[in-house]
Amino acid sequence: MLQRFLNRRGGSNAEMAFIDHLEELRWHILRSALAILVLAIVIFSFHGWIFANIIAGPLNPNFISYKLFCRLGEITKVSGLCMPPIHVDMQSTTFGGQFLGTFTIAFVGGFIVAFPYIFWEFWKFIKPALKTNELKNTRFAIFWVTFFFFLGAAFGYFVLSPFTFNFLAGFQISDLPMLTTRPTLNDYLSNLMDIILGCGVAFELPVMAYVLTKVGIITPKFLKQKRRYAIVILLIVAAFITPSPDWISQMLVFIPLMSLYEIGVFVSKRAYREKEEKDKKSEWS
Repeated sequence: MLQRFLNRRGGSNAEMAFIDHLEELRWHILRSALAILVLAIVIFSFHGWIFANIIAGPLNPNFISYKLFCRLGEITKVSGLCMPPIHVDMQSTTFGGQFLGTFTIAFVGGFIVAFPYIFWEFWKFIKPALKTNELKNTRFAIFWVTFFFFLGAAFGYFVLSPFTFNFLAGFQISDLPMLTTRPTLNDYLSNLMDIILGCGVAFELPVMAYVLTKVGIITPKFLKQKRRYAIVILLIVAAFITPSPDWISQMLVFIPLMSLYEIGVFVSKRAYREKEEKDKKSEWS
């Protein structure tokens, strides 16, 4: 499979040496790494402001998401949406903890900001292996992949992070004064980055549905048949994430996730129809 892909990349130069493909791939990776490095340096230069206003945002009582959820709670008469302010005293248990934490912020932030360019470099590498009709089907691929990634990252930062940290910071296994939640800086950064990057990847579901349908791994019928299971799983995820037992706060998480699934079904239908038309044309030719 790998050799077939490399041969397709070579086109008329199908005998292009394997090492030449690796050399070209290496330059795509190096340019992507350079973009991350440059952006990481910029972020590192403003690490104080970025930490106070962006990284620590979900822990700030004045965070915009808390205000919007509270306002929504007043309109819908659901008090659970108005989450109580949290107070978290983070700590760094090593001499280099804060310094290394700044590096984490810089490089992960650099990756997120540089994501469109990174995917563009990746796309430049695989594009020569695609046929003309395949290129037509992948029009605006960079835009849609980038759009869903940033949409997911924003959902993770503005919706999931406030719910998650508010719940975890306020949860107590016992009222004993000896038990206090005092996370380390690395623990907080790890959880925040996992939420943001995880949501960014999860929101690529429509893109993945299109690709997997094109290669014949899934079908629209399969996604429709599994819809009931998807609803149950996503409801459980929403109930676990949201700190309040009321249904409105759970719907705030469930609806976007279920919408992604339905978009995936719609995209899969379109990809499957295109695939059938292509197969019919190949039969007649």
